[in-house]
Amino acid sequence: MNKKILIIEDDVFLGDVLFQKLKNEAYDVLLARDGAEGLSKISEFMPDLILLDIILPTMNGYEILESKFKNEIIKNIPVIVISNSGQPVEISRILSLGVREYLVKAQFDPEEVLSKVKMQLSSGESMPGAVAQAGGGTALEGKKILWVEDDKFLSDIIARKLSREKCILFHVTEGEEALKLAEKENFDIAILDILLPGINGFEILSRLKANPKTRGVPVILLSNLGQKDDIDKGQTLGATRFLVKAMVTLDEIISEIKSVIFSKSA
Repeated sequence: MNKKILIIEDDVFLGDVLFQKLKNEAYDVLLARDGAEGLSKISEFMPDLILLDIILPTMNGYEILESKFKNEIIKNIPVIVISNSGQPVEISRILSLGVREYLVKAQFDPEEVLSKVKMQLSSGESMPGAVAQAGGGTALEGKKILWVEDDKFLSDIIARKLSREKCILFHVTEGEEALKLAEKENFDIAILDILLPGINGFEILSRLKANPKTRGVPVILLSNLGQKDDIDKGQTLGATRFLVKAMVTLDEIISEIKSVIFSKSA
């Protein structure tokens, strides 16, 4: 039986694009144009996955999520939010209501949506790409990872992903704290955002590479910046990888982390 997807989206163009894209992939798709209709269709259609806008007529996405969260029958249906909003407070609220993924319309790519849909439907709660080892461990078990990122939603979902890998994750939101941690701990890798409160990721990278104790720690820059000048600067300062947030999935980030750690230890 084909997997069922409910799209709740009032943007006619976007809704139609998503509907057709998912239909072409042989999913059973239903499209609702307003919030109240969408909430009703969740119980009627019982989809395997919901694609949800936040700003909707009659009932907004938050209200839908809150109603869904209180209903034991539909509570655990996974949701991917596609919205114009992206403020940390809003993302935190969405996260608390069980949303699995969050996509910003300004960065909308139908192929990325399809990739995230497949990821959610193919393996449920399991972690795609986890590499099993003897004794039930995973490839990153015991590895120390420094994650410097002030986007709460991204940080939380990455933390959930990495927890399944049994690594030791240290998450901070600003550079000075990251540098202090790097002095105390022997990290296997550091992942740095560039746009951060206080000192930026380039400055953190520069200071890590200037310090004899931390210069050997491989660094992945993960940023919304993606101009050639930014990438060149990161490479010049010693970054091992430069990943653009809008162009990578969460699982690709995990794969890059594994690739860097194990190429270092090979």
